Amino acid sequence: MSPVSAADVLIAACGPAAIRVSGCSGDREQDWRVVHHLARSLARRGGLGLTGSIPTYESVLIEFDPMLVSATAVAERIRESLDAITPDEALSSAPQTFTIPVLYGGEMGPDLDDVARLIGLEAEDVIRVHQESNYTVRCLGAPGGSPMLDGPFPVPVPRLSSPRASVPAGVVSVAGRQATVAPASAPGGWSVIGRTPLTLLDLTREPLVPYAPGDRIRFTRINEETFDALSGERLQADGATK
Repeated sequence: MSPVSAADVLIAACGPAAIRVSGCSGDREQDWRVVHHLARSLARRGGLGLTGSIPTYESVLIEFDPMLVSATAVAERIRESLDAITPDEALSSAPQTFTIPVLYGGEMGPDLDDVARLIGLEAEDVIRVHQESNYTVRCLGAPGGSPMLDGPFPVPVPRLSSPRASVPAGVVSVAGRQATVAPASAPGGWSVIGRTPLTLLDLTREPLVPYAPGDRIRFTRINEETFDALSGERLQADGATK
């Protein structure tokens, strides 16, 4: 297994206090693994004036304090870390799986019927496809560490023409070719198809959300009675003890 090739990444300045590393191998899965391995490697090594990194689907923004370290030194640390990365190595040898219960449609999923119409399916088929898909957490997004997932539908789902000023925590939504569930209340322009009663974000714990890139998520349908019974419980990995 060979290390990352210099031709497979692009290292570029992003303002005076950050460097962006983008995967450009042409292999979407490889690029995703490489940027996340890089972020984790830099976090483990620490020091050198690095203040954080934000990995996404195919790139990672590495932030540093320019009063403590030069961009040249940070770029050298990045290259050293890339040399030690194997592109086809999984992000985790034992990824966790999280099952998220969802009450679909109605007040909890006001956009379900519109999504069905826009992509040419019946509402029940939208629910079925959403449940049957196995999702990998690609990265953490806003708000509050939302798990960003590849969408399950054969065509992109348009964003709302008029975003909502606020959607509650727990909303399960889709847009474009992505899917997610929101750990916190925030404005939103994605189509909401359901809601989970579970709490994903816990400000008293570290990490703030229990999943990480490379973990897996599945959704399962519940009724109103089960929604009420589960309300407020924390999301845990399958098999974890409470």
